[in-house]
Amino acid sequence: MKEQIKLKINQFMTFVNKGRNPYFFSIGLLLLGFSVVYLSPRSIPGFLLFVFSASSIYWLKLHKSVQLALAVFVAIILVPILGGRNVFYLEVIFQIAVFSALALGLNIVVGFSGLLNFGYMAFYAVGAYLWAFFGSQQPYLLNTTVTTKPLHTPFFMAPDYFYLFIFLGVIVAAVLGLILGLPVLRVRGDYLAVISLAFGEIVRQLANNLDKPWNLTNGPQGITPVQRPTMPKGVLNMFNSIFDPVIGHRITENQAYNILFYLIALMVVIAVIVITYRLDDSKVGRAWTAVREDELSAGAMGINANKLKLGAFTVGASFAGAMGVLFAASRTFVSPETFTFLQSVGVLTMVILGGIGSITGVIVGATVVTLLNIQVLQSFSLYLSQLRQSDAAILGFHWKNLSNQLDPAKYQRLIFGVVLVTMMIYRPAGLIPAARRQRELDAEPDADELEGKGADRG
Repeated sequence: MKEQIKLKINQFMTFVNKGRNPYFFSIGLLLLGFSVVYLSPRSIPGFLLFVFSASSIYWLKLHKSVQLALAVFVAIILVPILGGRNVFYLEVIFQIAVFSALALGLNIVVGFSGLLNFGYMAFYAVGAYLWAFFGSQQPYLLNTTVTTKPLHTPFFMAPDYFYLFIFLGVIVAAVLGLILGLPVLRVRGDYLAVISLAFGEIVRQLANNLDKPWNLTNGPQGITPVQRPTMPKGVLNMFNSIFDPVIGHRITENQAYNILFYLIALMVVIAVIVITYRLDDSKVGRAWTAVREDELSAGAMGINANKLKLGAFTVGASFAGAMGVLFAASRTFVSPETFTFLQSVGVLTMVILGGIGSITGVIVGATVVTLLNIQVLQSFSLYLSQLRQSDAAILGFHWKNLSNQLDPAKYQRLIFGVVLVTMMIYRPAGLIPAARRQRELDAEPDADELEGKGADRG
């Protein structure tokens, strides 16, 4: 049965990718997905269809120039239009972009170098608090308590310094990654995981308690308001003059900021993807792979494993620092609860689910986990809540008697655990595995083959 399903899928994919069929299929899927979301802005299945249709640009065999043109059209035209129709979708795509960059950074540490890191959100926190401190009133509140703030306190820096701080976030987080990498040189495996976990908790606890003796982080209350970059004059009016007839209404300034942050996140993600691809296909990337596979053999071949480990932590941390600055500006609020150990595990889940070492797979993993978190589980919870408030019944069971403890949003970690266990059993290399990892799995004999060989010997 399994082989028949694979055969049918291969036959369908052969037909889809034959001649000009992929061009018709990709454009047709995009038009269908966009139309469904445009006509039903609150349709979750419609949005998932649009995401699937956008991904068809990658998995269909199109000419690279056509792929690039369609990708730019989707990212620059279609997504802002749908975001204007329903700003929640733009928020989902923004979250996908942020976590894609985080997962790509962690993939350098875990996937390329084979170093287990459970404290990755610490670098994200450093970038966020960097702009939150200098882009707010906090430098003038060092001698105040978390509950007092003088009226008319000015902001410390102009809002447009935000763009500079994206690069500063890269530098500061990279330096912090280098500091974390120093004790890592003496340990391996589980001990490395313990050190990285401790490092993440140290950074979170510092953010939680550095309100004394100087109020640097405002403690558990967090820092707010954090400035956003200024919206250029005339941009909002120009956008409305172009897209107002398409969207059906004029967008507000807050909606325009959502589009601005989405575009900035998109540019950062593109830069991260380019850097990651270049590193993976470089001498450094091949040396990382050698260290991951066998550090002793790599050292015997003249590879400096310690220097490469430090480089992996530094590069991976820099991506998180840039996204931390962007997160602080987009939310205008930063608190320690955002950077917990479970968040680090969530990013690691994206890497494992997508495929360790696979750049495309990691992005797919970030997309799947984000959609599951923000849309699927929450929408299902809202649907159950509506059923509880109705008189609907199935086979004599009234939905209003359904316990609140069965809310699926409360079982996100359980669902992630089930997904990961299932993936490790049936697809251990991830959704889109790295080519090298896939070759390794294909070369390994399965249990049936081993049993057959044993029987032959007997």
